[in-house]
Amino acid sequence: MSQTKYIFVTGGVTSSLGKGIIAASLAKLLQARGYRTTIQKLDPYINVDPGTLNPYEHGECYVTDDGAETDLDLGHYERFLNVRTSQANNVTTGRIYQSVIEKERRGEFLGKTVQVVPHITNEIKHRIQLLGKSGDYDIVITEIGGTVGDIESLPYIEAVRQLLWELGDDNGIVIHLTLVPYLSAAGELKTKPTQHSVKTLMESGIKADILVCRTEHEISDDIKKKLALFCNVKREAVIQSIDASTIYDVPILMQQEGLDTVTLKRLALPDTVEPDLGTWKDFLRKHKNPKNEVTIGLIGKYVELQDSYKSILEAFIHAGAVNEVRVNVKSIHSEYLTKSNFENKLSGLDGILVAPGFGERGIEGKVKAVQFAREKGVPFLGICLGMQMAVIEYSRNVLGLADANSTEMEENTSDPVINLMEEQKTITNKGGTMRLGAWDCHLVENSLVSKVYDNQLDITERHRHRYEFNNDYKEQLEAAGLIASGINKETGLVEIVEIASHPWFIGVQYHPEYKSTVANPHPLFVGFVKAALRHKKEE
Repeated sequence: MSQTKYIFVTGGVTSSLGKGIIAASLAKLLQARGYRTTIQKLDPYINVDPGTLNPYEHGECYVTDDGAETDLDLGHYERFLNVRTSQANNVTTGRIYQSVIEKERRGEFLGKTVQVVPHITNEIKHRIQLLGKSGDYDIVITEIGGTVGDIESLPYIEAVRQLLWELGDDNGIVIHLTLVPYLSAAGELKTKPTQHSVKTLMESGIKADILVCRTEHEISDDIKKKLALFCNVKREAVIQSIDASTIYDVPILMQQEGLDTVTLKRLALPDTVEPDLGTWKDFLRKHKNPKNEVTIGLIGKYVELQDSYKSILEAFIHAGAVNEVRVNVKSIHSEYLTKSNFENKLSGLDGILVAPGFGERGIEGKVKAVQFAREKGVPFLGICLGMQMAVIEYSRNVLGLADANSTEMEENTSDPVINLMEEQKTITNKGGTMRLGAWDCHLVENSLVSKVYDNQLDITERHRHRYEFNNDYKEQLEAAGLIASGINKETGLVEIVEIASHPWFIGVQYHPEYKSTVANPHPLFVGFVKAALRHKKEE
């Protein structure tokens, strides 16, 4: 293909319709037809990146190999496509304005008045085309965050309007995702919100090429014809997106609706190759027909919002399918785990995962959960802060260091078994300053974790943290049975701890959930689910 084609996905009527899932599903179908496809997300908030946002505010912060802190939709992109994303795949308004202001400070605009049009819109267009101009992709799908009509989305919509004009016919299209609500009192689906949403888009100079209609009920042919007529799209370009039992059904549903076919037609691309979805369908079959089930306790401090642990929950789905096991995740708020109730709340679990997080709230509950898993022989996986809690628990209850803690929680602890990294001590800015992105890790031969990784001894995993295992305590802890089974050779930092005498006990400083995909479930989650099933059968 000589020229990269662009697809823009906008949303109307309401937020949270699932633009990311639709974008990822379409990308999966196009990829399955042999087109090199990637997705990027443009977020209209003024934060430079989601790294400083509270998980309650925006769900989890997803991290890429190159250390970008990004929107959780990038996790969907990677899980569906099995293609790594990067800094270029997520842009925020904050980053756009920061870049333009820096250029103005350097004098690049030659004294001109800096305005939204053309300076901000030009920067947006530049960012949109970065991936397309790399030569790595045939099709770039760009998801515009927010809802059409929002004030903060206007510069993006204007940039898309200009870019469509510059790209010329057949090189760029707009897919508008909208809601067709069902009024139970009237007993019918209503098209008016969609009509108004499309009209708002047209007032900005953009015509929707394809309508994807989110709905809880089947959309009749008559309603599709009505939407096509009043929204000025072809009848075949009105696509139903009905509620699915799992997000992984959506690519199949979109294929049945012909979303990929009509997209390729609008982009003047051949659709002669049928999508190869064999692996995907095999995954779905196993996911929907489990032979066993296990219950894993997810011990976290943001459990009220499921999106706070999105990648972990999805990694369990991938690992469950491989093991042909339904993984029931029981969310347990660490803040409400106490000395008097933790045994009662944690008994009956087949595995315990202590989740990542920041700050001292709910910490002692996490320590109690680790203690329970260690003493009762329940399979345990600690991620990031969860691994640090495992080190603290072992130091207190096995080594007898009653004051053992992290300096994040207790600055003046006499036994800082978890400590702030040296290079972090002078940092005052919070955004983008943690240890981020992919780092190498060397595994100890014949350790449990090396077996989990299929005897591979050198791995690369993604990080997002400030505090580390304190090597001053490494010798003591190892002598007492907590083995440092993964080390970053470059820094000497401990990445993995395990207990050899325990059925399955692993704590990792990195975030394995970020790399789990449908095609490549993460080995740690696969091993953990397998251990949970074994534990259940032995009970």
